[in-house]
Amino acid sequence: MLRIRLQRTGNKNNPTYRIVVADKRNAAKGKFNEIIGHYLPTREPTVFECDTERAAHWMALGAVPTDTMARLLSNSGVKGLEKYIERYAKQKKKNPSEEEIAAAAPAPEPAPEAPAEAPAEEVKEEAPAAEENKEEAPAEEENPAEEAPKEDAKEEDDKKEGDA
Repeated sequence: MLRIRLQRTGNKNNPTYRIVVADKRNAAKGKFNEIIGHYLPTREPTVFECDTERAAHWMALGAVPTDTMARLLSNSGVKGLEKYIERYAKQKKKNPSEEEIAAAAPAPEPAPEAPAEAPAEEVKEEAPAAEENKEEAPAEEENPAEEAPKEDAKEEDDKKEGDA
């Protein structure tokens, strides 16, 4: 199967590409049937020169352009390459406007009412009791004495492995 693809040439950090017609099974820098143009992406402005008549000729013979080549050719004015351009898997999500967000969001449910029978005094008495519990139970801190035996055990294991 023939492909119209880019073949990289040029120096490190300065890519230049040949536009070639080659068999799909050939290596990227391997044999090719014909050079039909070149692409210089690092130049200002970018240089893309391709013999579109030869590209159309090869496509009529069954050559398929790669995704990148189809994009470059369609940007240069060649028609009918949409079937060769692949859609990217991840599409950028559009930022919805605030009105759309408000319309899409369901109306908030009313908060459940507190029971009327519970007096406010009991609630105030429970809150200080919870604070006392926090003060009585000290936070668990790491004890450096507990860590030391663990390190010694690791060192002994390393010594045993070194002896074996």
